[in-house]
Amino acid sequence: MEGQPIIIKKVRKKGHGGGHGGAWKVAYADFVTAMMAFFLLMWLVAMVSPEKRAGVSYYFKHFNIFDKGGLSFVDSKLTPKVSLIDDQALGKPELTLQIEEEAERALKSGEALSEHLKKEIEAKLSDFKDQIIIDTFEGAVRVEILDKETGTMFPLGSAEISSNGKRILKIISPSIITSNRKIAIEGHTDALVFAASHKYSNWELSTERASAARREMERDGLPPEMLIRVTGYAATEPLIKNNLYDPRNRRISILMFYQYKIKNQGSIKDIK
Repeated sequence: MEGQPIIIKKVRKKGHGGGHGGAWKVAYADFVTAMMAFFLLMWLVAMVSPEKRAGVSYYFKHFNIFDKGGLSFVDSKLTPKVSLIDDQALGKPELTLQIEEEAERALKSGEALSEHLKKEIEAKLSDFKDQIIIDTFEGAVRVEILDKETGTMFPLGSAEISSNGKRILKIISPSIITSNRKIAIEGHTDALVFAASHKYSNWELSTERASAARREMERDGLPPEMLIRVTGYAATEPLIKNNLYDPRNRRISILMFYQYKIKNQGSIKDIK
């Protein structure tokens, strides 16, 4: 066999290539998944209430990554409630624009009210300024009066408001009343349990403290019609989340929500 050329035969295994390959299946599956996600998104948008859509629109128009992460439309507790008599009105561009302009004014109004309250506290409650927190969220203002070991607002385990608590509410109530905003009062406790019976818990204590604050503010001139809710949250919404027993979790929160009106085909509608 010497002298004969050596022939090497390479055998290539044919796969399912060309038009019968599997790559198109992956692309088609991705396309179907994307379409399903798109139609699911459209369905969800259609199911969301008009006021929520307006809130989402406002969020994306005013989001700023350099400004404390922008505003949030997810946290419902921190978002003022918006209600319209005519839900179809939000489909009108001119009305939607008016709502957004009113929301912008609400934000500025909330910031002005917040600054005014801070000056009042600095001038008249300087000895308690480290126990009063004021913040603004989307046009609403929240005042939180924190407790300490000494029981600034309430004696430990009691729903009877202290003299210091009465003084604090007496000073801040006039600014709250003249703000012409709807008011919510919330009571919060720490995680300590004092009652030997299950019939009285931090739920009852926080609710009774919120009611005590309401009664005191009404004595200071708060009209009852300004109130939209008085609620107790026990220890479920702590201010100091890494220590549920911190006395600062014992607090009264006063939330002031902006109200304004919009015009629609000659009628006036309230938004809260």
